[in-house]
Amino acid sequence: MAVPASPFLGVAEGVRFVLGRIAQSLDGRIATSSGASRWIGGAEDLDHTHRLRASADAVLVGASTVAADDPRLTTRRVPGPSPVRVVLDPKRRLGVGFHVFQDGGATLLCVAEEHAADVTRHGTAELIGIACPDGVFDLHALLDQLAERGLRRVLVEGGGVTLSRFLAAGLLDRLHVTLAPLLLGGGIPAFALPQVATPAEAQRLDWRVYPLGGDLLLDIALLETRQ
Repeated sequence: MAVPASPFLGVAEGVRFVLGRIAQSLDGRIATSSGASRWIGGAEDLDHTHRLRASADAVLVGASTVAADDPRLTTRRVPGPSPVRVVLDPKRRLGVGFHVFQDGGATLLCVAEEHAADVTRHGTAELIGIACPDGVFDLHALLDQLAERGLRRVLVEGGGVTLSRFLAAGLLDRLHVTLAPLLLGGGIPAFALPQVATPAEAQRLDWRVYPLGGDLLLDIALLETRQ
């Protein structure tokens, strides 16, 4: 069974669509306790991630992902344009030495509004202020600001806390989870969500499962689940 095409390809012009993307071990971890995550998934998983980037307007990650992995967030492994990179760092703690702030690619650094009052650049990245009540970004306001810049097809690539906040807010239209045959025995969990009291209270999702090299890709249509 072939890997599904990027969900972004079927989205009408001007429509907002948010896709979550993460790779986890069989025991539900995205990294070891030290933060090492290269590589949870295999080569085919990396290729799939780069294909998703090539069809997205923006790829979004949290500050912890940048600090741990120093990713480039480009489409080096496949043909196609690299998306605008969006980094969430409410307190502007990241230094300017990371790839996304130095290589000249289109990058937005999102910080709390009070940290963007007098500064417009962070390295080569553009700095933008977002409402951040209680230290957590207003994700609706964030997506609205991205849409105003023409960035409506958004790939939320990590880490687990950032992805979980989009999921808990009901802002993910689809979710691609790669399940790798690894047992890490501990480490950073893939999701951090509000707990339910019993399994009967949990939201049960529909998915399609595709082989991805030696891994499995779980394609979960959250938009259809909400309707």
